[in-house]
Amino acid sequence: MAPALEDGEFDNDDYYSLLNVRREVRHVWMLFGCATQEELKVSYRRLCMLYHPDKHRDPELKRQAEQLFNLVHQAYEVLSDPQSRAIYDIYGKRGLDVEGWEVVERKRSPVEIREEFERLQREREERRLQQRTNPKGMISVGVDATDLFDHYEEDYEDVPGGGFPHVEINKMHISQSIEAPLTTSDTAVLSGSLSTHNGNGGGNINVALRRVTSAKGWGEVEFGAGDTHGPLLGMKIFRNLTARCFVTAQCGLHFSSRGVRPGCTTMLARHLDKNTMGYLQWRWGTQSSMNTSIVRDTKTSHFTLAMQLGIPHSFMMMSYQYKFQDDDQTKVKGSIKAGFFGTVVEYGAERKISRHSVLGATVSVGVPQGVSLKIKLNRASQTYFFPIHLTDQLLPSAVFYATVGPLVFYLAIQRLVIRPYVRAQKEHDLEKHRESSASDIARKRQEAESAVLLMQESVRRIIETEESKMGLIILNAWYGKFVTDNSQKHERAKVIDVTVPLQCLVKDSKLILTEATKSGLPGFYDPCVGEEKSLKVLYQFQGAMHQVLSPEGEALRIPKQSHRIDADT
Repeated sequence: MAPALEDGEFDNDDYYSLLNVRREVRHVWMLFGCATQEELKVSYRRLCMLYHPDKHRDPELKRQAEQLFNLVHQAYEVLSDPQSRAIYDIYGKRGLDVEGWEVVERKRSPVEIREEFERLQREREERRLQQRTNPKGMISVGVDATDLFDHYEEDYEDVPGGGFPHVEINKMHISQSIEAPLTTSDTAVLSGSLSTHNGNGGGNINVALRRVTSAKGWGEVEFGAGDTHGPLLGMKIFRNLTARCFVTAQCGLHFSSRGVRPGCTTMLARHLDKNTMGYLQWRWGTQSSMNTSIVRDTKTSHFTLAMQLGIPHSFMMMSYQYKFQDDDQTKVKGSIKAGFFGTVVEYGAERKISRHSVLGATVSVGVPQGVSLKIKLNRASQTYFFPIHLTDQLLPSAVFYATVGPLVFYLAIQRLVIRPYVRAQKEHDLEKHRESSASDIARKRQEAESAVLLMQESVRRIIETEESKMGLIILNAWYGKFVTDNSQKHERAKVIDVTVPLQCLVKDSKLILTEATKSGLPGFYDPCVGEEKSLKVLYQFQGAMHQVLSPEGEALRIPKQSHRIDADT
């Protein structure tokens, strides 16, 4: 994946939009060699004639024309060169400014250029290596709420305040880890945890040293101490056997007053197809077992089928998760697990509630486990987990409240807290983005105003030509955010007049705009950063009035019969 731009950077120079050429014709050019080159030359020559400094005697107009002429020339140089264009398509204008491109062979393909760019990016990341860590943490709080469903009323008759069921926290677990890169191939990992259950607890601390030995594998040595498991000495390795198969092995020695407890786990994994993985795992030690599973993960679903034979538990498990293709990344899931311990059925859902937070809830119903509700919140790299045990029996009332309760609670919180918070956060980010890009927008506005002044003479000639043959005349054109019936109260339109720039683009009674961002067109700028924009055009063709509203990012071709305004209208 292409590296993202640094925070706060703003890149508003769209060369495709400036030259009004289609971005996807890059593929046509690679196949046939001439179509795109000719399209670029036509657009480039036309803009050069419009902005050439020698055409203007006024010193100020001459200076403005020179600036725009240089910008058009720069755009043409980038898009007409295969290597520069491939870099620009993948990484934008700033990709061209990365140090090191001068040593790249000119004959490399876009794929090779992408790899080279990523290599240069890695070298830059290596210089920041010492400043980066990867903190991860988890807090788990177990709640015993069985008194809500399993108590007898007479048990509370003689107890003050006994009419209220007793809910208590019976266990807690806190863990945290950080990574400290030592070199480009060596990393130290420090982790620790604290646990308590029914008043008894303990903790441990671990230090691991990981080394990447090659592109195919890495190894790790771990040392630990604590009163939970005693001293620990372990080793873990990972190795890619083939392009579709890898293996991991983990061995450890736990030292305690009862002696040394060895353990070993080995897992073999293989890609069965593009979306399916097969796993085979052996575990040897105090709880020996053999486990095999098949996991299929696609864009819309996740399926797992697993079987384990071992001591003390053997089971079969099947789970399915459906992924909705919405902005909130909603997922619903269900699973069934049956073995010597009994049978457990689980169902639940999770949803993204903010930019960095995902909230999920799962209901677990089993024999003899009873009914439990598990709530999990992932916030960036931190996880908060709350397992709530409701009853040891299969009570319909417990299942009902475990299912409906979280749903009602979520809908209330979504309406009263999450949506207002997300809306306020978006407005804050938008305002911050506007402030950071204010100077750039001011520059683009000045360039657009200068371009409109330079277009006046050309537009006058185009209008005279079009009027002589009852061709295409742009009467009015506006670009920006329009007020609609769905707009918020007191919201005002934010549009600019682009009648002159559009008329300047008319050729042979036709106007063709590509899918590129319209704010990059000559004479255009962005009047409302970060908001949805449209282009509204009122034009005359063959003596008849026409009107069209074109959303941002959509191609536009006029005139069209469907744009015609009826005489009655």
